[in-house]
Amino acid sequence: MPITIKMPALSPTMEEGTLARWLVKVGDEVRAGDVMAEIETDKATMEFEAVDEGVIAEIAVPEGTEGVKVGTVIATLAGEGEGASEVEPSAAAHPLPLPPAGGEQKATTPAPRNNSTERPSPLPLAGGGGGGQSRPTEQGDRIIASPLAKRIAAEAGIDLATVMGSGPNGRIVKADVEGASKTSAPSPTTAEPEPVEASAAKAPASDLDAHYEAQKLNNVRKVIARRLTEAKQTIPHIYLTVDVRLDALLKLRGELNASLEPDGVKLSVNDLLIKALARALQRVPQCNVSFQGEELFRYSRQDISVAVAAPSGLITPIIRDAGRKGLAEISTEMKALAAKAKDGKLQPQDYQGGTASLSNLGMFGTKQFDAVINPPQGMILAVGAGEQRPWVIDGALGIATVMSATGSFDHRAIDGVDGAQLMDAFRQLVENPMGLVV
Repeated sequence: MPITIKMPALSPTMEEGTLARWLVKVGDEVRAGDVMAEIETDKATMEFEAVDEGVIAEIAVPEGTEGVKVGTVIATLAGEGEGASEVEPSAAAHPLPLPPAGGEQKATTPAPRNNSTERPSPLPLAGGGGGGQSRPTEQGDRIIASPLAKRIAAEAGIDLATVMGSGPNGRIVKADVEGASKTSAPSPTTAEPEPVEASAAKAPASDLDAHYEAQKLNNVRKVIARRLTEAKQTIPHIYLTVDVRLDALLKLRGELNASLEPDGVKLSVNDLLIKALARALQRVPQCNVSFQGEELFRYSRQDISVAVAAPSGLITPIIRDAGRKGLAEISTEMKALAAKAKDGKLQPQDYQGGTASLSNLGMFGTKQFDAVINPPQGMILAVGAGEQRPWVIDGALGIATVMSATGSFDHRAIDGVDGAQLMDAFRQLVENPMGLVV
């Protein structure tokens, strides 16, 4: 019997996803553990592995399809002894119209056309790995095409009825119209000079309008936009900034790296700052909280979310129980998480949760900034670049390496004085860093 492969739930909150890319095609043999596809969730792009063995008989959902519900059949494996051609196409590839509520299904008659010789375009063909093109899907007299494809076609004078759609269910997309504009030219016998008024109407409103490319948002960027908007609209932020002298921490880092070199461990400044924030939250536990509805959650563990720039967008992998971990362990774990984030291979347990966040833009020369709280967390620490500044040392003016750190606090959960105590504890731990190694 054929084996159906369904859209998996790759995180506890996932309800739908984008089938970003197929890594197999019809006729390929797969074994358990083979990577079959890349699926874009609301958090990251993740690899989907096969759990059964067999031959790919059908790919029901083409790559690039958005909004695929969890549990939807996306492909079919031929059963033992079956060939790919012997498997019937899945129902998911041929959705049928639902019958009217409370009655039996009735046949529908397409709306009449002005030209009696025209016939509705055939339905898109299922299977084939999603790589082939199909005729544009029509609903009544309406051809299914993306808004951008319609605009490009209108500007280029292309009849969408003549364009083959390569999107889901035969939907015409930008690439289809651009391909048609390159391969088709108006016939000398049918082309007519375009009125000057029409040409002027199609001209861009300004020179700037002609120099942009509209990029579709991936799921990760959509979630980032939604969550940051939610954070700024619903969380009353309060910002507290301290200047922190780094000389002692930099000296300790050099000594520790010299002793850890045989073990292949090299601590970054960020590793020490992660530990410093975790230890500060241990000293000021009233800041290790989150405001959730009518309740205030107080956490006994310091799980530090660390902002990492990944190709799909910002993501925050977590150093769990950072207050109890040694610096070498934090460093090793952080490097592994950052590599997975950049490769798009983070698992849900790597980034879901966290009690506080750290965002460091110092390596880019940013002096100071205010970060947006990552809900439902109660605070985030924004760290700028260390730079040499005039500093009073033992009562005399001297030069010190100093950085600015700004804490953003949810004022519903954290009072200003508590936030100030946390920032002072962080400053003391960085300026007296032996507290980070005990």
